[in-house]
Amino acid sequence: MERRRLVRVPASSANLGPGFDAFAAALAIHTEIEVVETGKFAVVTDLAIAKDRRNLAVRGFERLHPPDDFEFRIHSDIPLSGGLGTSAAAYVAGLLAADHLFELDTDLLALATELEGHPDNVAAALLGGFVICADGTATRFDAPTGLEAILVVPHEAVRTKEARAALPAEVPMADAVFNVAHASLLTLGLARGDWDLVARGLADRLHQDRRAHLFPKSMDIVKRATSLGALGGTISGAGPTVLVWCHYEQTGAVLDALRTQTAGWANVLRAPLEPHGADVREL
Repeated sequence: MERRRLVRVPASSANLGPGFDAFAAALAIHTEIEVVETGKFAVVTDLAIAKDRRNLAVRGFERLHPPDDFEFRIHSDIPLSGGLGTSAAAYVAGLLAADHLFELDTDLLALATELEGHPDNVAAALLGGFVICADGTATRFDAPTGLEAILVVPHEAVRTKEARAALPAEVPMADAVFNVAHASLLTLGLARGDWDLVARGLADRLHQDRRAHLFPKSMDIVKRATSLGALGGTISGAGPTVLVWCHYEQTGAVLDALRTQTAGWANVLRAPLEPHGADVREL
């Protein structure tokens, strides 16, 4: 009998301003992977990704079970190499498919974090909503009513390895204190639905300015987001995508302004915050 599983995993935006490697949010753009027991190995996709065992979904699956007898049919609407958790979504999809097929009841967050190297994107992909990662676990909570997101996705990608290399091994104490304070403000603002606190809490001194030379146009959008009517903007993960934070009453006008500002070098799209995490169905 041919066993099948369909896994659907959301995109994610990590760091969220001051929350470097600790904060993330799930976004309603998805990767879908159908895993079918055909008796031979194959990766079937139109995406510009590995079609052999280097494929990240296959590597996730293989962490729990040999993929030799399975075909992986992959579709994704998540922009590649934009800082939107594509690798996290792929790892989570492969892990979840194997875990469900073989009824393993695995600690998926731990394994996905091991594969990805940091927990924020994989936690948001698994759990949905907003997540704060600490001590090997993730605490999830829902977005406040009225909060919406817009993505500015540049046509030119930035390699995550290059973005990581731009960060120093140590940061000044004043910058660390600044980020702790503003991460706290952001968390409190999200918990209360206090838009002023959310806007204040998006400020960062740890990673965004230090990477600005890699995506100057993206950083210009971050700095001008409030003047366009948004609550603020943050570099999504390692960039260069920008997550623009809006109250729903602002979203339409901000969307139009961003499309004008980024014509020719980026795509602009609405990306609702996703309350639901990864899902797997038996077909």
